[in-house]
Amino acid sequence: MFKIPKQAYTAEFKEQAVKRVTEVGSMGRVAEDLGLVEQTLRNWVKAAKAGTLNPAGVKALTPEQMELSRLRAEVSRLRMECEILKKATAYFAREAQ
Repeated sequence: MFKIPKQAYTAEFKEQAVKRVTEVGSMGRVAEDLGLVEQTLRNWVKAAKAGTLNPAGVKALTPEQMELSRLRAEVSRLRMECEILKKATAYFAREAQ
């Protein structure tokens, strides 16, 4: 048997998940939609009610930091697509001869 690696979720994701549970009302449905284990979501809701959802060491991200992170991910994705296109071009150029 293998061990499932522990997932790390951002504070914003946890807050949004708890907010969604309060809006929808069905913890099972929200957990399924977000791809979470229901007990994890239940723990987050319990921690939010106690006021301890986000640990003290977690600092909020500024909009600029979020934008920078999004742009870095997009650049990475575009570089990967460019590499795929280069390989495809070389493959089809060889095939055409």
